[in-house]
Amino acid sequence: MQKKGVTLSPKEYFITALSYMALGLFSSLIIGLIFKTIGQELNITVLVDMGSLAMETKVWGGAIGVAIAYGLHAPPLVIFAALISGAAGADLGGPAGSYISALTAVEIGKLISGETKIDIIVTPFFTIFTGFMTALFVGPYINSFMTGFGNTIEWATELRPFLMGIVIAVLMGWALTAPISSAAIAIMLGLEGIAAGAAAVGCSAQMIGFAISSYRENGVGGLFAQGIGTSMLQVANIIRKPIIILPPTIAGAVLAPLATVVFELENNPYGAGMGTSGFVGQLMTFETMGFSWNVFFTVLMLHIIGPAIISLLLSEWFRTLGWIKHGDMKLSLHEGGK
Repeated sequence: MQKKGVTLSPKEYFITALSYMALGLFSSLIIGLIFKTIGQELNITVLVDMGSLAMETKVWGGAIGVAIAYGLHAPPLVIFAALISGAAGADLGGPAGSYISALTAVEIGKLISGETKIDIIVTPFFTIFTGFMTALFVGPYINSFMTGFGNTIEWATELRPFLMGIVIAVLMGWALTAPISSAAIAIMLGLEGIAAGAAAVGCSAQMIGFAISSYRENGVGGLFAQGIGTSMLQVANIIRKPIIILPPTIAGAVLAPLATVVFELENNPYGAGMGTSGFVGQLMTFETMGFSWNVFFTVLMLHIIGPAIISLLLSEWFRTLGWIKHGDMKLSLHEGGK
């Protein structure tokens, strides 16, 4: 197993695989939804058709399979066959089913690969067989559990919108900044409604908060890299100086109740865990609630301006107290090809 790169490591399966699953989803389902939304708003049929194709279940399921196989350093035949495994998982078990089916198929495929003289037949055969059988017997149950868990979160949020809004914003914001995928989690849970709205606020607060708070250290490059890229760039700095995560976290906790109680800001599973990455969280708010100037200004305040002001004020206060020092949030964006 070690020789084949099958580590049975929780880090590989719950961090690396989930992160690559999110890349697969973004490259298919989410970007397709963006195409379709723009096409519908501008009445451009070709964009609607393009987006609809990318949003088909078997297409984004296949993208998940290939992404996970690539992320786990699978051999070529396993990567190509994993497309079928991921598609089968999505068709029979939704996003969670696709993840489980692709992951299982890839690890079995890696073990089989290169062990026979007819590798071109045996490796894809067992990769597809394993993925499909996993999808058939396990996928639906995994998907039902994740969907049920997501429904419970939504129910609790509707029952206690103030408290649960804070909890969801903080946890999903941390998931976005940590080396795991908040986008994959939100989609597998099927977060919707005000629960998804709170998640989007928490994720946006992390990205905008770090982008603004660290501007003096990282300049315009850092502003865009974190503000519309990912706050995950700060992980190493957070490990060295955990207090730097407090300003954006507090910003999300303060703004989330406004989203859930006052403005009842909603979102969908595709935007809940994205924050301001490519402005997907904001576009999906418009997709869910419809575009109006009231919605636009609410999103602007709760996703961008609010997190920027609160995070900046808190981080500057922490600097005056000596809790945060110059260089604590410095990114190595141009060193070693990073």
